[in-house]
Order: sequence, then C-alpha cells, then structure tokens
Amino acid sequence: MSDLHNVDFSVLDTPDLGKLEPRRLSTHPPRILLLYGSLRERSYSRFLTLEAERLLRHFGAETRAFDPRGLPLPDATASDHPKVQELRELSLWSEGQVWCSPERHGAMSAVMKAQIDWIPLSVGAVRPTQGRTLAVMQVSGGSQSFNAVNQMRVLGRWMRMVTIPNQSSVAKAFQEFDEAGRMKPSSYYDRVVDVMEELVKFTLLTRDRSDYLTDRYSERKEVAEKEARRLAAMAMNHEVKAAE
Repeated sequence: MSDLHNVDFSVLDTPDLGKLEPRRLSTHPPRILLLYGSLRERSYSRFLTLEAERLLRHFGAETRAFDPRGLPLPDATASDHPKVQELRELSLWSEGQVWCSPERHGAMSAVMKAQIDWIPLSVGAVRPTQGRTLAVMQVSGGSQSFNAVNQMRVLGRWMRMVTIPNQSSVAKAFQEFDEAGRMKPSSYYDRVVDVMEELVKFTLLTRDRSDYLTDRYSERKEVAEKEARRLAAMAMNHEVKAAE
C-alpha cells in the first residue's frame, strides 16, 4: 500500500538505471552551436568563442558559430525572419551549446539576451533546447566577475538545458588577446580548455539519453488527461449520433 495519495500511478515512472542505457549510440561528432554577445569589430566575446570553437573541433566536435549581425530585436518582426529561422534551426541541429557574453552594466549584453529570447522553450511539440548541454563564458573589461555567467545559468535552466558545472570568466579581456584576436597563454586560456573538454564529455554522456532524462511525470500526466478528455468527447459524440 502506498501513502502517495496525490500520485497518478498510471503515469508514474520509477527511475531505472537500465532505462539510462541508450537504445542506440550515436556515432556522429557532437554537434555544438556557439553564440556570442557583441557586434563590435574587435569583439572579445567573439574572440573567446572562436578559441572555444577551435578547441571543440580538436576534440572532434562539429561546430557552428552563429553571427548575430542582422538579428532583429525580439518581437520586432515575425519569427519567419531569415536570421531568426537560421538561429532556431541551428538550435534544433545542436546537441550542445556555448553561450559567451561580455558583461555590460553588471549583466549579459542585449545582443546575447536577444539571441536567447528568439529561441523559444517550445515550438509546437518541439523543444529547441531541452536536454542539450550548455557551457557559459563571459569577458569583462575590468576585474573578474561572474554576473553574466550566473545570469546565463538561470536562462539555461529555464530553457531546460544541462548546464555543465565548469565555466569561464576572462577579466580585463583587452589584455588577453593579441592583435590577430588569438588568446594569449594564461590560466584563463587553460580554463577555457577545461570547459570545452567538459562540454564534449557531458554531450557524449547525455545526447543519447536526453529523451529519458527530460521525461517528466507532470507532462505525462497532462498528456494522459488530455487524451482522456478527447476519448470522453468522442464517446459522447458517438452516443449523441446513435440517439438521433
């Protein structure tokens, strides 16, 4: 006898180690989308993102870096705008993502936030970000700070992503890149290596298990209730027609 009086046992699923074994193991390279949050010609968030992309490719990942130039403000136009469609398609393509923003006024940049805002939590039955891994990074003009990465962690959770534990925050970014935009050797660079290595590991670990990891009791219950209402309505219609 159970004392879980409020549980619908018909849709309750007890977590099972066996169910974490994937039905198939993907053999293609991990697919990683990278977003950066600045349009400046000498953009340190873009430079850091490109360093991350080089590392990811070395680790065997397939990457796409989205160029935010030309992306309209959220709700300023319809979602069929070409840049919006490009971003959403890349999000669906990805198995993991990297978000890298400059810190401005103690927060992530508007360019970064606009990209995230254009990726909805769901489009019909499709969730463009759910179950995907996420690494967050930021650059600062002054001393080291974690405001932007902390904000992006909140957004990653809201977007139902698996945000990895490690992160990168590069202080006084103007000192950390050479004239060609390449990152200089430093403990900051070593941390970026750590983060990208960890992102690939988490992506390989979760990508074939994300459907099970994100399968929720509340959503199964909601679907079952909708189906019960649909069947009840069909039965009622059948009875009405039979009585006519």
